[in-house]
Amino acid sequence: MTRVGAIDCGTNSIRLLIADVDAAAGKLTDVVRRMEVVRLGYGVDRTGMIDPEAMRRTVAMAAEYAAQCRQEGAQAVRFVATSASRDAGNADEFVAGVREAFSHFGTSPEVISGAEEAALSFRGATGELRALGIEGPSLVVDLGGGSTEFVRGTDHVEAARSVDIGCVRMTERHLRSDPPTAEEVAAATRDIDAAIDAAAEVVDFRGVTALVGLAGSITTVTAHALGLPAYDASRIHLTTLAPEAVLAACQSLLHMGRADRATMPFMHPGRVDVIGAGALVWHEVVRRVVAESGTSTVITSEHDILDGIAFSCAD
Repeated sequence: MTRVGAIDCGTNSIRLLIADVDAAAGKLTDVVRRMEVVRLGYGVDRTGMIDPEAMRRTVAMAAEYAAQCRQEGAQAVRFVATSASRDAGNADEFVAGVREAFSHFGTSPEVISGAEEAALSFRGATGELRALGIEGPSLVVDLGGGSTEFVRGTDHVEAARSVDIGCVRMTERHLRSDPPTAEEVAAATRDIDAAIDAAAEVVDFRGVTALVGLAGSITTVTAHALGLPAYDASRIHLTTLAPEAVLAACQSLLHMGRADRATMPFMHPGRVDVIGAGALVWHEVVRRVVAESGTSTVITSEHDILDGIAFSCAD
């Protein structure tokens, strides 16, 4: 058994998992699991730079995570970061801040390849599916702030494609009104559908037995579909919903004003302004995959690339 720390720093949020991993048995036991919205990538698509305040928030949270990893006795830590931490004009400053925070572990932020990202997401998301009687092939969709990954596989990744649609990117590009206008939704939908077309050129949706959705936009849609009185990861994890219920929840969140979203008891404050775009992306993915695959199994997983990072760290 190895105690590890895994950090996933995305466009919108940063997440920490400290876990005891039995690599031989393929089992992971949570010690600490947490998420904060830091918006590291907010504005990068437009300016090419990490916003100084966003960088300050993220590096400060990295230092807090590093302290918790030391406190809980993590033996190794891996920090996987969004491509903004490589591509932005001031990325070096961010890398230096994270290295300093995790100097005890010798950890630097890694921007991993699309293939490795797909493999880590798939490993984290599908470990428990067989216990549900789902043999595959499964299509795992990881909907982030700046990009969305489509990964097909059974025991291993068979095909994967990352495309540049996500809740932050689509909000910045299209859904600026509150609530969004019909014209804004139509423009965003065109972008999303074109990206799904690009994914489908590489990842075959036909014959998929289950569509598995990951990350905060999808878990929030699921919480809304379930009518939860508070965010409850144990209720959300491995929930199976009818496609019609998912599509209805997506439409509701998309067309709702931000003030109304903010009153929802399961809504993280950092998702209020971007969940409409996330819901629209998930709506289009579900609609398309169900139509092409014929599956009616849409599953939400709370386990994703973060769990895969923890497994890889133990490896």
